[in-house]
Amino acid sequence: MRIARRSLLLAASPSVAWGQPPLTVAAAADLRFVLDELLKGFDAGGRRVDVIYGSSGKLATQIRQGAPFDLYLAADQRFSQDLAADGFAAGPSQRYARGFLVSWSLDAQLGRLPLAALVADPRLRRLAIANPAHAPYGERAEQALRHQGLWQQAQPKLVMGENIAQALQFVQSGAAQAGLVALSLVLAPAVAGQGAFTRLPPQSYAALDQGFIVTRRAASDALAARLAQHLRNPAALALWQRYGFEPL
Repeated sequence: MRIARRSLLLAASPSVAWGQPPLTVAAAADLRFVLDELLKGFDAGGRRVDVIYGSSGKLATQIRQGAPFDLYLAADQRFSQDLAADGFAAGPSQRYARGFLVSWSLDAQLGRLPLAALVADPRLRRLAIANPAHAPYGERAEQALRHQGLWQQAQPKLVMGENIAQALQFVQSGAAQAGLVALSLVLAPAVAGQGAFTRLPPQSYAALDQGFIVTRRAASDALAARLAQHLRNPAALALWQRYGFEPL
């Protein structure tokens, strides 16, 4: 799957932004909708802001390989902490929100089932998750299945997306009858009201505490610093909550 890229020209006179390079944000796929909305309220002085969505692990690898990202928002703070510890950040990693995992289906009956009943249901031929190797929500989906002793039973039904947004797309397209996906995605206006979802017990998987860094290349970029502050202002905290996150 190609990594999703969004470009936003955030208001001001064109002369202010003339000749300036875009600010590039690498963001976990669970932020696909909330970050787009959050940026609408951000004054970038007319400078373009590019957002690239993907799995946290793959985006972190790209930063290590020299990708020109100015901010990095991970679905698991371990990735941003490791980058900061290894000298790829302008400062320490900062937590901003905690995400949550749900089971979701366009079939409302399946979407309301507890996880064990969902996995056992004969209507479930394919269960979508993100790839646990590099996507935090996929890793947590595996943890939740193992916690309930369902991992082996679920194996023949699993279909894995490159990131959590692709896992959601598998369900939307009918390639999977249900998925273990991010609460933030099923609460987004583009998805809300489709089918039904059930929150997975938080104790069944490690907390999805999300963290961000300003990268080393953006250490002297005032706009990057302002955007980092914008992620945690009162309006942003309210938006995180509206999308099902717990602000940290």
